Parts: sequence; structure tokens; C-alpha cells
Amino acid sequence: MAGHVRTRPDQVDGDVAPGLGPVADTFRHQLAQNRSIGAACAVVRDGELVVDLWGGLRDGARGLPWEGDTLVPVLSTTKGMASMAVAVAHSRGHLDLDARVCAYWPGFAQHGKDAVTVRQLLSHQAGLAALDAPIDSELLGDPDALAVPLARQAPLWEPGTRQGYHAVTFGFYASELLRRADPAGRTIGLAFAEDVAAPLGVDFHIGLPDHIDGERLATFHAVHPFRGILHLGAAPRGLLRHELPSFGGVGDARGIARAYGTLATGGRQLGLRPETLAALEAPVVAPPGGRRDLVLHSDIPFALGFARGFDGFPLGSDGRSYAMAGAGGSIGMADPTLGIGFAYTPNRMGFGSPTDPREVALREALCRCLGGPPQDPAARPRRRRAGR
Repeated sequence: MAGHVRTRPDQVDGDVAPGLGPVADTFRHQLAQNRSIGAACAVVRDGELVVDLWGGLRDGARGLPWEGDTLVPVLSTTKGMASMAVAVAHSRGHLDLDARVCAYWPGFAQHGKDAVTVRQLLSHQAGLAALDAPIDSELLGDPDALAVPLARQAPLWEPGTRQGYHAVTFGFYASELLRRADPAGRTIGLAFAEDVAAPLGVDFHIGLPDHIDGERLATFHAVHPFRGILHLGAAPRGLLRHELPSFGGVGDARGIARAYGTLATGGRQLGLRPETLAALEAPVVAPPGGRRDLVLHSDIPFALGFARGFDGFPLGSDGRSYAMAGAGGSIGMADPTLGIGFAYTPNRMGFGSPTDPREVALREALCRCLGGPPQDPAARPRRRRAGR
């Protein structure tokens, strides 16, 4: 954990398209006010990179500047990127969202999980938000071995009746499901690399390749990004070499924005079918037990690996928008109505409910420029109570 550092307001590089200057102003102001040690922000609109900003320090303790090719771990923002590989599998006919998980993975049916559907598993409704068995680095490197405790786990609530955020386990279950459904038996990290990252040319990795120089990685400040998540006894960069589809992705804002921007404009480069896009954008149906998340204690809805906006938390233009944010402050978002992909990746750990105020301010500036609705809940008109 690095100590307190300050950055200069002139340590910003990159460019924005005409009319989007307020996004750069907001980004620069956040660095000047020391709200971020270093960060990057990117927006892709209709396939064009219209915001590409980076600044501050990738390592505040050593005074190393954030470069155009700096990569940063993005914690739970990884879930959205991993879910793009699942979306591709759905479009290729490898997965049926309403099929039972055990149709692809027979061993999963233990402890009353035989009726859990793919849709429920990907929407945090399977009751598998925690594991009884410890997961160590040896298991992380052996998908066959990891599948055993995953399949044996008993649900914490009746599957399909409630939602509870699967903070760590989501990626493990999604990867094993995809590995069973994929004709080549690929894990989700490999499928993402081949089916999403390669076609789009994005620099994002679920399982950091050995050839990437560790000096390119940003250093987190204020809170260690992996403390308390898993007891693995491994150094963070060593840990990132494993596929950790819930929280271990590494990349840049440019790549995240391009991937979400592709989804927001039809997914042609990924071969996504209209049925897949419709499923991603469809209104979320709350489980019978209500929308309240049993883990997060909020009303944030999840569907197919992504989060959606809700009353009190605007997200993009309308209900078609979807996103995934990380605990440290990062986010990736698709807004099909505006045709944009948005991403923000800081290295000063921040916390907000349900997302970081820094990214909300940047989305607010962006939507003001594009004629979209307010993103800051305080900027939206309050609803009048009945009788007033």
C-alpha cells in the first residue's frame, strides 16, 4: 500500500473530440483536487474513440507517470468483460439462457441446484455467493479440480427466489459453465482473449500474460486491492497471472470503452445476434422474493453478468444501458441509446454506493455534452409524493 502522494493538475494527456471538453475539465479537476493519484477515462461513440484521457501517476510512491499504455487491475469491472465472452457463446448457440446449468455441467446438480438456470446463475440468483471450501492458488490453476468444490457447494437461499451479489464466486461459476458449453472446452479467460479481445484489438486480460511487463501496471493507493478477497499467499502480480473472472482483470480504459461501445452499437465485430443484444438490454425481472440484494443490501438489479440502473441511481440514457463497476472506482458501461461505451480506471481506491462518485461526475459531464439525461441522482428532478 503506497503512502500519500499528490499529483500536479498539468499531468494529463490524451484528447477529446470537439464538444466534449467538459469531460476533460472534470477529469483534470479530479486530479488537481487529489481525488485520484492517476487515472484514465475513455469513451467510444459509434465506433470512434472520442475521449482518450490519462493522467497523474501510475505509481505515486515512485513518482512514475501514467502512460498511454498503462494497465490497471479493475476488480469487479472484470465481471462485465468476462460476461462478454458468455454473450458471444450465446450468440454462437453454445448456451441457452433458460436451460438448466446441469444440462451442461451434470455435477452442478448437487444440493438442490438441479433446477438453477443459466440466466439465474448469471444474474446472482443461484444462492452461491460464498464457498465453504477454501480456494488456493493450486486450485486456481486447475479448472478440473476447482469444479469439484464449486459443484459441491450448497446454496445459501433457494435458487431463483432472491438476488445476492456473487462478488468472488460469479466468475468461477461462469467460467466453468462456459468451459462445459464451449466446443473447445475453453475457460472464460481464454474465450475472452480469442472471441472478444482479439477481434476488437483491446488490451484487456483475464489472466495476465507472462509477456506483459509488470512496470506497465498501475499501483493502487489507499487500500490494497486484494486484501480480504482471497487468502492466497501470493503477491498481487503473481495472483493476476491466474484467471480471476470476478475481480482479477487487467486492462486500460480505452479497451474497456471499445468493448462496451461495440456492444452498444450492435456487436457486429463480435458476431452478436439480435437475440443476444435484446437479452442484454431487456428490463430486469425481479425474483419472487423482491429486488433487494441480500449481500449488497441495495436495490441494484443484475442480469446476465451486468448491473442496471434503478430508482436513485441513473445509468446512461435509459433502461437499456448496462454496466459493471469495480470496488476501487472503475467502471465500464454500454449506452445503446447514445451508442457509447464509457470507461474509467483510477488507482486511488475509492468507494461509493453503488459506484464511485468520480465516475458519476465524468458520466454526468459526458451526458450533458451529448444531450443525455443527468447521471448524478441529485441533478434529477424529485418525484412528487401523492397528494402534493
